[in-house]
Formats: sequence, C-alpha cells, structure tokens
Amino acid sequence: MKNKVLTIMLIMLVAISLLGVLVVVVINKMNDTGVANGEPSIDEIVEASVEIPEITTNLAGNDYIKISFTIQTDGKKAKEELEKRNFQAKNIIITELSEVKTSELAGKAGKEKLQEVIKKELNELMQEGQVEQVYITSSILQ
Repeated sequence: MKNKVLTIMLIMLVAISLLGVLVVVVINKMNDTGVANGEPSIDEIVEASVEIPEITTNLAGNDYIKISFTIQTDGKKAKEELEKRNFQAKNIIITELSEVKTSELAGKAGKEKLQEVIKKELNELMQEGQVEQVYITSSILQ
C-alpha cells in the first residue's frame, strides 16, 4: 500500500514538473517577439540597408530641401542591386521632390507619403528583391 501511494505521488510530481517546464518554454517563446514574428534583428536591417547621401534639390515652389535617406531592403542581393541602382534612386527622389510643395513636407504625413512613394517607385525597378522601408535620416527645408 505504501509503495502504491509513493509511486502515485512520484508520478504526479514528475507530471507537474513537466507541465511547469512546458509553461516556461511557451512563455519564453511568446516573449521573444522578433523570432516569433520572423522580424529581422537590427543587425540584419543594417546589413541590408543602403544609405543615400544628402541631396539638395528644388521643390515645386521657390524653396529647396536638403535631405538624406536610408533604404532598407529585404536581403543582401536586393542591397547589392540597389547600390548599383543608386543613380536611379537619386533620380526618383529628385523627381518626386520636384512635384512637392514645402507645405506638403512640413508635417509627418507629408514625409510618410514621400517615403511610401519612393518605396513604391524603387520596388518597380527592383529585380533581385524589394525595398522594405524608406527612412528619412536628415531633412532641412528652406
């Protein structure tokens, strides 16, 4: 009788321990959002990004802008392609900015719209991947 009770208690203790380990593993997986969502780490983002140095150009009015970008691609091959297409990227940026008025770029919404337009135009050019995000890294309106 004692052996039977001891065996049952031992089985329950092992079952509770296994359940606890399982809960800890699940919680750790849920807290690791970058891995769980498949999002790239910051090192991977930097590795797949291309910097567009400062461009100075006229806007639709008499004003001008000094602006620079960092463009995030979806991988190394896309980065290499975008680096080769640097002159085309600059052309797209200058062309798009020539159609924009200062008042349209003054706020957050205008800058976000410009980023989306540049992303869309660049993705139409890309053959070895795509642009994930366009970041404005500096901007001076005058």
